[in-house]
Parts: sequence; structure tokens; C-alpha cells
Amino acid sequence: MADVTRRLFLRHLRGTPTNWVRLHVAGKLRREGTGQSFWYRPLNAVLSEVPVDDRELPLLFHARTGDFADITVQATVTYRVADPARAAGRLDFSVDPRTGTARSRPLDQVATLLAELAQQPALDLLARVPLAEALTTVAPVREAVSGALGDDPRLTDLGVAVVSARVVAIRPEPELERALQTPTREAVQVQADRATYARRAQAVEQERGIAENELQNKIELARREQQLVEQHGANTRRRAELDADAELAAAQGKAEREKVANAAAAERARVLAAAEAEKERVLAGGAAEKERLLAAARADGVRAVGHAEAEAEAAKLAAYADLPPEVLRALTVREIAGQLPQIGQLTVTPDVVTDLLARLAPGR
Repeated sequence: MADVTRRLFLRHLRGTPTNWVRLHVAGKLRREGTGQSFWYRPLNAVLSEVPVDDRELPLLFHARTGDFADITVQATVTYRVADPARAAGRLDFSVDPRTGTARSRPLDQVATLLAELAQQPALDLLARVPLAEALTTVAPVREAVSGALGDDPRLTDLGVAVVSARVVAIRPEPELERALQTPTREAVQVQADRATYARRAQAVEQERGIAENELQNKIELARREQQLVEQHGANTRRRAELDADAELAAAQGKAEREKVANAAAAERARVLAAAEAEKERVLAGGAAEKERLLAAARADGVRAVGHAEAEAEAAKLAAYADLPPEVLRALTVREIAGQLPQIGQLTVTPDVVTDLLARLAPGR
């Protein structure tokens, strides 16, 4: 729709590139074309506005096939006004010169005409084929509709050109569609079941292969473990043999060392024993000589002491020989008293004195 602005008693129209505008003033043509912009007086101006852009017309109509089945056809027709001057002369595209709004809806008439022209060839074509074939005749229906719309003189008289015609879908009634889909659905389900069974069989086969592989792996692992145990035993035996050889060599070396050490010790002991014997012999000889000398010296001393004692005793006896008996008795008593033990208390009885005096009396 064109943009109309008001300035006092004048109006200004500014069109668009997709709208064809015609201006009549007092019954005379003043302006026409797309993208117009001009001033006019609404009291004596007559305006017509024709859209020339491409327009989509969705169609939905029912048809009946050759086996009396109802179907629904969904199509789309693209058209445009190719001759806007002729269309403005055949249809009412006038607009209010004061507000610029359209006074009628001429495009609805064009849409009705296009729908009727598109339905007729589609109905004729679908009525001659059965349902199963009708559902797959999308291309023939599209070609029939395009041919009918392109060659119809009424559209040419209106200045309308059909750009393209498309058949979107041909569908039966919902219940009939479900019934028709049942065999296909069942076939697809059968194929799906087959695929499922095949997949399960393949899975079972794969599981069997996996189980066999695991069993083979276990057998191989057991064999390798047996080899490992045998190798470990052989290594242990070899290690024991090597340890025994090492211990034997060590024992032999130790025995040899001990033998050499014992021989050296025996030799050293023999040498020490010989030295000790020589020393003992020397010491014994020295000790014997020393004992002999000591014995001789001791004998000489004893003889000298005896001789001196004998001389002293002889001198003492010689001295006692000239003493009277009373003195001798007194000396004897003193000598005896010096050898008696210490007497703390002495009781002298007449009997003791009598007996003592009797013993000391001369001639007894």
C-alpha cells in the first residue's frame, strides 16, 4: 500500500517499487507506473494501485480416485500481475485518495480463479487412476496444473501470469492412510525384526568368538604361567647349585686357609714350645744351681748357727756347772714361769705347795 500524507487540502503519494500506481484527474490519465511520487488533490483524483510482486497461493482441495477413495491434494501456486494496466481495467484496484486504503479486495478474485483453474485438471487426472497410483502421481498432477494455469485465456485477460505450480502432498483419509500404511509398516517391522534377529545372531556369534578368544587367552596364559613356573624352578635350582658351588669353594678356601693357619700355628707353637723348653731348661738349670747354692749357703748357715748355738749352749752349760743347786732351781722356775700362760687369779692350797716342795727337794 502506498504512503499518503496530508498537507492542507493536498495529498502526497509515495509508492514502492513493487506497486503500480495510476492517477486519473478529471477522467484523464496523468501518471502511471511503479515507484511514483506526486502531489494531487483528492477531490478530483482517482487512484488505482496494483501490486506486481510475486505472491504465493496455498491450495487445499479434495478429490476422488477411480476406486472412489477420497484424497486431499495440497498445492501452492506462485503468480504475479504481469500487465497491471489490464488488471486495473478488469478488476477494482482503486484506493481512497484521502487515506490510501484499498476499497476492495481484487486479489481474492484472482485467488478464487486460480484455485478453480488448478483444481479442475487435478480432479480429472485423479479420477482416472486408482488410489495406490493416485498417491504416487505427484509429478503428473503438477504438470497438469501448470499446463492448465499457463494456457488459460482468462488469466491472460486479467494480466495475471503464473510463475510456478507445486504439488506438496496427496494424502488419503486418515483411516484409509493408516490402513494403507499397515502393510508397509508390517513389512518394515518384519525387516526390523530380521535386522534385530540378525543383529542378535551376530552379537551371539561375536560373544561366542569373544568367549573363545578369552578361553584361548586363558589357555595361553596358563601355558605361559606353567613355563614361568618351570623357568622359575630351573632358575631356583640353578641358583641353589651356584650357591652350593660358591659355599663349597668358600669352605674349601676356608679349610685351606685354616690348614695353612693351623700349620703356621703348629710351627709357631713348636717354635714357642722349643723356646719355652729351652727357657725352662735354662731356668731349671739356673734354678737348680741357685737352689744348690742356696742349699749350700743355708747348710752353711745352719751349720754356723748350730755351731754357734752349740758353742753358746756349751758356754751356758759351762756357766751353769759352777752354780749352786738353789740358783739352778730358781732359774728353772723362772724359765718355767716365762713359758706358763698368764694367770689372773691363783689359789695355792697346802697340798699343791707340799707336792711342789716335795718335787723341788733335793735328792728327788
